[in-house]
Amino acid sequence: AISIIQFKLEGEVIKRRPEFEMDHRLLLDKINYEEGTINLKGNIYKLKDTNFPTIDPKNPYKLTKEEEIVIDKLVSSFKNSEKLQKHVSFLFSKGSIYLVSNGNLLIHGCVPLNEDKSFMKMKLQGQEYSGRELMDKMETLVREGYLFKDKTNQKQYGMDIMWYLWTGKCSSLFGKDDMTTFERYFIAEKETHKENKNPYFTLREDEDVCNKIFKEFELDTNESHIINGHVPVESKNGESPIKANGRIIAIDGGFSRAYQKKTGIAGYTLIYNSQSLQLVSHDPFTSTEEAIVNESDILSTTMLVEHKLSRKTVKDTDAGKKLLDEVDDLKLLLTAYKKGIIKEV
Repeated sequence: AISIIQFKLEGEVIKRRPEFEMDHRLLLDKINYEEGTINLKGNIYKLKDTNFPTIDPKNPYKLTKEEEIVIDKLVSSFKNSEKLQKHVSFLFSKGSIYLVSNGNLLIHGCVPLNEDKSFMKMKLQGQEYSGRELMDKMETLVREGYLFKDKTNQKQYGMDIMWYLWTGKCSSLFGKDDMTTFERYFIAEKETHKENKNPYFTLREDEDVCNKIFKEFELDTNESHIINGHVPVESKNGESPIKANGRIIAIDGGFSRAYQKKTGIAGYTLIYNSQSLQLVSHDPFTSTEEAIVNESDILSTTMLVEHKLSRKTVKDTDAGKKLLDEVDDLKLLLTAYKKGIIKEV
């Protein structure tokens, strides 16, 4: 029942935002409710469940009165949850779509690319964006959705963008062409469940592509790295977390137990110090009992990603550059005081 509510509400967003190009995800109107089938991309599939008591076939995306009550209560619970609001406030005060730190680019999913290695383009509010500009624009819009007052166009658009970041093909956080939730719930045929990853995840093995991304974010093509998450590295099948000759470091090793069968390990820890970059992989922790009986603990393996002969100093870091700027400001302040431009307080 809650899934049907989800599909109805998603339908409202898709219809409201044609620039999202997600009409293919409008599926409730593709169902033949009498025959219990759906027309999906020109193919007819039998549905595993044909009981849709909350759907009006003539207006499938309209919420029933009872569904509206459910949503109103959920919205109220979310807005008035002190803990949730504290977490969301932390997300917006500390988080970002991407982070450039000490010459490295940290991204959760990907920098959306086309098969020809060009940056994916998307039109937002009448203007076309791609690459870093697209990621910056999406972050700005999402913050407007959080900070603007209710019942304003900016807030509604920002909230719609937040949803798009979760499921849209040009989202750097999602990194796929489709989220096939409906298909997994209602269609048995596995081919309909496929979610194609963005070309980035194949092209990132190419050093030229990495260099193109570094230039887009104004980073050093010789020194910088891309620190990547989102897609678990299948270590047990021989996949390496270090890609593109060390330019890319994929740090998603399945920290969550649910992914450990796929990865074969229990996650990575990236250690960055003044002279080296190291990646530590952790073996899964099975149980307290086994650890006591076998006298075993969590085992870790360290891989040296990069080693510098000359150490980095504090002034080489982002924090050091801020300190140097503060020193310059203090010197200017002191000069102004000595010249009598400002008075002692």
